[in-house]
Amino acid sequence: MDRQQKIKGLFFDFDGVITIEKQGSPTIISYISKEANIPIEVVENAYYKHNDDLLYGNITHRDMWEQFCADIGKTIDYHVLEEAFMNVTIDEKLLDYIKEKHSDYLIGMITDNKADRINTIVNNTVLKELFDVVIISADVHSRKSERKIFEEALKQSGLKAEECVFVDNTASNLKIPSEMGFTTIFFDDDNRDFNALY
Repeated sequence: MDRQQKIKGLFFDFDGVITIEKQGSPTIISYISKEANIPIEVVENAYYKHNDDLLYGNITHRDMWEQFCADIGKTIDYHVLEEAFMNVTIDEKLLDYIKEKHSDYLIGMITDNKADRINTIVNNTVLKELFDVVIISADVHSRKSERKIFEEALKQSGLKAEECVFVDNTASNLKIPSEMGFTTIFFDDDNRDFNALY
């Protein structure tokens, strides 16, 4: 049996693979800067001081929101942040690829991300119907530089590493899953290289 026949699960990173934008935080920051009419550097400085804690799930956006508003010097309604979560462009071509594969494979997401952001996006888009397993660093307190997040993906999917493909737009994120036995694919987010997926 060749490797292709053994594959049962396809896992994708979120920002830069499922979305056109390469990173998530800038999509939040640019939206808030525009809506609140505050210089982007001010929003960046206030937001990024919480970024690692958000990604690891030590805090949620609600936990840091009061401090964030104090740091930018303006009280902003929390719903503006929820709108900022949705400030992404989902790649329709990639969605078509996933729809095509969905009947034959388990479809999953593994992402270094904030849980409230990803849950908001997934629950308000077609992603809710397409993804069987969504693994977020903030939920499992582990990032893609560690084994735990990938172990959680295997646990929730019921698959072995050798039965899974993981697609990411950052080469360093492929190191751990490759060592674990995943088939890994680097996705060139500049060229949106879909040929690499076939």
